[in-house]
Amino acid sequence: MPGADANSQLDGSVKRWRVGDVTITRIVELQTLFDIPTLFPEASVEAVLASEWLQPHFVTPEGRGIISMHSLVIDAPGKRIIVDTCLGAGRERAGWAQDAEIQTSFLRKLEDAGFPCDGMDVVLCTHLHYDHVGWNTVCVDGEWKPTFPRARYLLNRTEYEFWAADREPNAAGLDEIQRLAFEESVRPLLDAGLVDLVEGTHRICEEVTLVPTPGHSPGHVSVHISSRGEQALITGDIAHHPSQLAHLEWGSPHVDFDCEQATATRRRVFSELADKPVLVIGTHWAGPTAGWVKRCEHAFRLEC
Repeated sequence: MPGADANSQLDGSVKRWRVGDVTITRIVELQTLFDIPTLFPEASVEAVLASEWLQPHFVTPEGRGIISMHSLVIDAPGKRIIVDTCLGAGRERAGWAQDAEIQTSFLRKLEDAGFPCDGMDVVLCTHLHYDHVGWNTVCVDGEWKPTFPRARYLLNRTEYEFWAADREPNAAGLDEIQRLAFEESVRPLLDAGLVDLVEGTHRICEEVTLVPTPGHSPGHVSVHISSRGEQALITGDIAHHPSQLAHLEWGSPHVDFDCEQATATRRRVFSELADKPVLVIGTHWAGPTAGWVKRCEHAFRLEC
């Protein structure tokens, strides 16, 4: 993540929410500080600080952003799903040094929370950026092997085909990192026969459905949970940081596939969620991580 402080662990806590018969558990790999204008070029520290609701959970008093790398485990009746698998360990990410060669206790945290690797039914990647697929695999005797050997790995077909294709590296170097991520964290799953490619709106089980939210990446999806009249949405990266609720136009050319489409997706999704009793859980949101979207002037805020 551009402008982040490497390995700055601010909060390693486990957090849980109930949505009807479904339990959602956050497992934090690490949290870092970052310079918001570095990620969102149209942003400014002054604009960040003007949204007072962002403090203290999402920005520091100086206006630096707080961002979290975490997975979300969904326990639905008869189905256990882990959503996104963070950065992983032992990865080469030349040019993105803050995320290179990171070693964390993520798998131990996962097991301590009651989620052994062989107990997962589904591994779901909202998209295939390197910081969402890292623990898909682990290195065993020099080879990358599936971390969750009993699970099916669900990937969006459009997303998979985009990153599987050969392409020239872009100026930011993300494509080269993505090529490595694909070889280390996706191809071994294909070789093991554990991948299911899905398209469009896709129901995993009665309570959990994938919904297309493209822009940040070509086949990006969010996760809708519904049980006993209660609802939640796991965002994926439609908004890396809650400041993007107040400023829908803040996108990141460093990491967004299509900034214009990403902005349109944010506007559509948050407009649909605003002032409704739907718990919104951010895939990179720190602190409470979840809340309710409320209309605020010409945009939105998060009420935690």
